[in-house]
Amino acid sequence: MSKNDLIQSVMKKAEAWLAPVYDPDTRAEVKAMMEAEDKTPLIEAFYKDLEFGTGGLRGIMGAGTNRMNIYTVGAATQGLANYLKDAFKDLPQISVCVGHDVRNNSRKFAELAADIFSANGIKVYLFDDCRPTPEISYGIRHLGCQSGVVVTASHNPKEYNGYKAYWSDGAQMIAPHDVKTIEYVNAITSVDQIKFTPNKDLIEIIGEKVDDDFLTDIKKLSLSPDAIARHKDMKIVYTPIHGTGMMLIYDSLSRWGFNNVIHVPEQDVKSGDFPTVDSPNPENASAMAMAIAKAREVGADIVVASDPDADRIGLVVRDKKGEYQLVNGNQIVMIFLYYLITRNVELGRLGGTEYCVKTIVTTETIKRIADANNVTCYDCYTGFKWIADVMRNNEQTARYLGGGEESYGFLAEDFVRDKDAVSAISLMCEIAAWAADKGMNLYEMLIDIYVKYGFSRERGVSVVRPGKTGAEEIQAMMKNFRENPPKTLAGSPVTAIKDYLDLNCRNLVTGQVEKLDFPATSNVLQFFTESGDKVSVRPSGTEPKIKFYVEVREPMASAADYEATVAKAEEHIDAVLSDLGVK
Repeated sequence: MSKNDLIQSVMKKAEAWLAPVYDPDTRAEVKAMMEAEDKTPLIEAFYKDLEFGTGGLRGIMGAGTNRMNIYTVGAATQGLANYLKDAFKDLPQISVCVGHDVRNNSRKFAELAADIFSANGIKVYLFDDCRPTPEISYGIRHLGCQSGVVVTASHNPKEYNGYKAYWSDGAQMIAPHDVKTIEYVNAITSVDQIKFTPNKDLIEIIGEKVDDDFLTDIKKLSLSPDAIARHKDMKIVYTPIHGTGMMLIYDSLSRWGFNNVIHVPEQDVKSGDFPTVDSPNPENASAMAMAIAKAREVGADIVVASDPDADRIGLVVRDKKGEYQLVNGNQIVMIFLYYLITRNVELGRLGGTEYCVKTIVTTETIKRIADANNVTCYDCYTGFKWIADVMRNNEQTARYLGGGEESYGFLAEDFVRDKDAVSAISLMCEIAAWAADKGMNLYEMLIDIYVKYGFSRERGVSVVRPGKTGAEEIQAMMKNFRENPPKTLAGSPVTAIKDYLDLNCRNLVTGQVEKLDFPATSNVLQFFTESGDKVSVRPSGTEPKIKFYVEVREPMASAADYEATVAKAEEHIDAVLSDLGVK
């Protein structure tokens, strides 16, 4: 399509948004884009429809079919309401739980969703203010709802917002409910189909009671209260990075017994503009800079952070030189599961039915820890809905110890079905106290895990290829990796290939092919080498990029060799990426 044809096409779509059925502010915004000399904003707003995918909606806020606004959110909610009324038609009263984060327009979109659900005869439990995403998952289960919605764009830039839909177990939807919801949402093709007029009698405002129940249940996760009592004055710097963590995490740490939690006052300000950071993502050093500066000022033992919707955790520890070091997502999950397994062993609580969960791209060191302690370790796809699926399948027969993914998410409890920074931060501080009882800080404990179970190093690399040609290039890369897989990586022979598109694992040494036991297919490839390295390749489902996850192993004789081993492993990863043609 030529640029002129594209402009004509979007002008036609935009013109429909000038109709009286749209509110005056929206009509004015669309009219201004149509009359502007630069048509780029108009094209971006209308060249496609914002897609309701398996995780819901996510996009830049503004007027247009490709934007987050009251009409795209309204259509999503009406479609979900229609599906719920079909799926639960025999229930006398369907109910949903609705929450939101601190982002601009989040409250507006949450109230809009509540209005539309109520207009469709659905009972709504609406939180009185912003709350962590995991509390909405908790609320769905706790209040006996059939579904729920949280308005959030997680740690995306301030221009974005999103809409995540959950099912009755408190987890994000998987088949068949995700597919069916998408069908019902796509059937909403006109604003006239959306019921905007609320039934206020069906909207109940909730807040403190659910907060208290949630934090009471989280406190039950504590395994080392005596260690906390001995180290209750440990200096903890916590930052919510302007987000919902401030609603519960300070309270949770206090309930667990920590008396010396130090604030970063500038980041205790609730704001969808995230004024002190470029991006409110605790994975990034820049987002943690103010907290680290505060830690240096007060000599803190540990720095913890949560992202805007408080489902991801950031962690900074002190090395042997006293410098503050970021801990990566793989290491965070490894620390959690090492502690939960080891502490259960110490307390004599392992009965043989325990299990943990990690994603296929998360470090294999976790599996070595689990295997050594007779704990089952499940692999699943990336995304917490798949961890929740494993939990669902084991609900009546096995005991969940914890699950996490390399993207800084962890869940320690089974009464929530999404990653939870509220419990994770409370538990991580307990782990620091437990380590202190053993004469270690978290940095030394991390090294001790590697000494006991073997060293590994991970790195994720995203290769961005924007536009239609970029999407075609990514498809061609995946096709080439399948048809011409690497024979060696960093000098070590590739011995096995797992292809999740056909669910086959090919052993290149024996020639055997085994079926992978996964609930669905996915466009992911994994290469395993003789030396124990693992490479995962997958296109992003939401962004124009292809992701490479590299994990390498290196021998490490003692704790004294840690830094030298890290340096060697980084060179090893460079060599693997070079062999893959990734720069």
